[in-house]
Amino acid sequence: MTESVIAVLGGTGPQGKGLAYRFAKAGRRVILGSRDARRAAEAAHELDERVGGGGLVTGATNPEATSQASLVVVAVPWDGHDELIGSLRAELVEKIVVSCVNPIGFDKRGPFGLPMADSSAAEHLQSIVPEARVVAAFHHVSAGNLIGPAEKLDHEDVLVAGDDKDATEAVRELAATVTGRPGIDAGALRLARQLEPLTAVLISINKKYKTRAGVTISGLPEA
Repeated sequence: MTESVIAVLGGTGPQGKGLAYRFAKAGRRVILGSRDARRAAEAAHELDERVGGGGLVTGATNPEATSQASLVVVAVPWDGHDELIGSLRAELVEKIVVSCVNPIGFDKRGPFGLPMADSSAAEHLQSIVPEARVVAAFHHVSAGNLIGPAEKLDHEDVLVAGDDKDATEAVRELAATVTGRPGIDAGALRLARQLEPLTAVLISINKKYKTRAGVTISGLPEA
């Protein structure tokens, strides 16, 4: 992947901050996006200090971060997702947009995937911004592991789904900043319908076993 600026929308939340940390740790320039510019700046300063204080991580409002980036990671809660993406429609045109949004609910029986009527968060994003190059990825990596001390999360795989071949390959390469190896090409964007609710299963497993398990794909040929 050529050098580029990555915006992480929801960059002050656990998942967004964890992904931003991994990208910056690998030497990528990252802008944390938030509705609150001050919160974004504070979170960015914390991460920048952690990766060496070289100015690789900065903060901005969501529109400012999006407009400055060539690749945008959407790591926001499902509630309010469509409204946010709609407000950024112009800034997202023709950009690679990575959706790691998980539409999940919780009740007294635990986590569950929300009914999406034959769609997914990633496909919602694509329908709002048809000109964006949407890729679904990073759903199953624990925020705690991302921000943790491990050099690479080499016990996990990042599953990547998309309809744009070049965008999918770019995100597979980006996944190597997290796991140390390219992401797994999981197929078309519509398979986000299966990837997103699988996170609820992992949450349930992790609660049961008091761990931070992830997804690993076995049996693939060597690269």
